Amino acid sequence: MPGTLVLDCEGLSKLHLKDRCLFALVQAATEEDIRVVTAAMTTLEADHERVHPARVTRVLSRIDIRDVTKELTAQAAVLPRDQRMHGHKDAVGAVPAAIARSSPAPVTLATSAPDDLAQLCGPAAEIVAV
Repeated sequence: MPGTLVLDCEGLSKLHLKDRCLFALVQAATEEDIRVVTAAMTTLEADHERVHPARVTRVLSRIDIRDVTKELTAQAAVLPRDQRMHGHKDAVGAVPAAIARSSPAPVTLATSAPDDLAQLCGPAAEIVAV
């Protein structure tokens, strides 16, 4: 595969809400056969209260949704500790970072927390603020 685009909670929320910039990013990735991926728990976090359920279903049908397995959780748990980060926010952010670190390169991660995710991903991913 030619690469991966990882969406965090805000990235997925904006895609549900038809944000033009994020939609264009995902569309370009799709046209280049770049895999678009998110975590199963991110689908729960993403704000879709104002979005018709059919829209959520359609968006999710076009994304590779990674299960939060024991192995992924173990990979994610190490990342904040290595950066001396802690707390709920960092634990949640570690999951897309772990996905980014284990995905086919080149990897881009669309996030609303670019500084935190840059720390967690290191050089494994290009971080795009959304």
